[in-house]
Amino acid sequence: MASEKRLTVVQMLPALEMGGVEKGTLEMSRFLVEQGHRSIVISEGGQMLPALMDQGGEHLNWPVGVKHLWTLRLINRVRDFLIKNHVDILHLRSRMPAWIGYLAWRGIPPNNRPRLVTTVHGFYSVNPYSAVMTKGERVIAVSESVRCYIRKNYPKTSDNRIEVIHRGVDPLRYPYGFQPDKEWYSNWHYPTADRYVVTLPGRLTAWKGQMEFIELIHHLKQDNIPVLGLIVGEAHPRRLQFKEKLKNRITSLGLEKDIILTGQRRDLREIMAISDVVLSMSKDPEAFGRTTLEALSLGKPVAGYEHGGVAEQLQALLPEGQIPVGDVQSLSHCLRHWYHERPEVKRNNPFTLQNMLRKTHGL
Repeated sequence: MASEKRLTVVQMLPALEMGGVEKGTLEMSRFLVEQGHRSIVISEGGQMLPALMDQGGEHLNWPVGVKHLWTLRLINRVRDFLIKNHVDILHLRSRMPAWIGYLAWRGIPPNNRPRLVTTVHGFYSVNPYSAVMTKGERVIAVSESVRCYIRKNYPKTSDNRIEVIHRGVDPLRYPYGFQPDKEWYSNWHYPTADRYVVTLPGRLTAWKGQMEFIELIHHLKQDNIPVLGLIVGEAHPRRLQFKEKLKNRITSLGLEKDIILTGQRRDLREIMAISDVVLSMSKDPEAFGRTTLEALSLGKPVAGYEHGGVAEQLQALLPEGQIPVGDVQSLSHCLRHWYHERPEVKRNNPFTLQNMLRKTHGL
């Protein structure tokens, strides 16, 4: 056991569906269990719940993420649970659950309260509702960009309460130079052989830059580069019209054989491993950018707009991959150059999962 006392740690978030916050919650839970502590997650459950249970975590299926006045009735239930189970640390990871958890925590006599930790995972809209994410006794910012956001918009949050802990990836899961096995290749039916494979991962939404990606592939093809663009991700069920716009634009430019919409995939690691370049074209800054870090950990060149957490990753591991925000022409020039001369990604990745877990546990 890493420490003499066995801690009881509660993490709260809306649900355990697929996503960066959810993945980080499971990683922390597994780490706590491995260290001999008791790990409890309060959420509405979801696809990742079986994994949480398999690794020794506990779960309370409470709808703490539902934005409804009824949800406030859970405050007393959470408070009673914290007291009865002598919880040592309460870690709040999302706004609505944070309000439930924070108000429950406030209702406990100060001498009996658990330590309160909040993690600011993104650039939330600036309002009183979002301010709850800065109420922690310690406030984790997932990047330097997020720390700047907190300091600018919530100046009452003292610097000594804010701790930058970059998200991390597991180098055993994303080893430098990784290649898929034969079984994976046998199930991969897209024509990537002898093509310059450029991949843009992310949910299909205008701010992620898929429309500009189509223009980029068009420019590269005009330069006689045998490019194949992979758009990996799916649209929200209520926003399928954007997917149709992408398809129509691909057709209008005659790129049906040069751009593939793969839909949602569970083998993104393998897809990035067979790619020549992975891109980040988000118009708004990413708070951190887990996918780009996974690609860099694999040793894959990443080009991305120089803002948010992605810029911090590129500055550390591949500075020449930083592109002025929205400058598709500069991005096109970068990829043309990389097609003829592949860049080398640095191996000494500081953004590892173990570093993140140790720093978080050390709070």
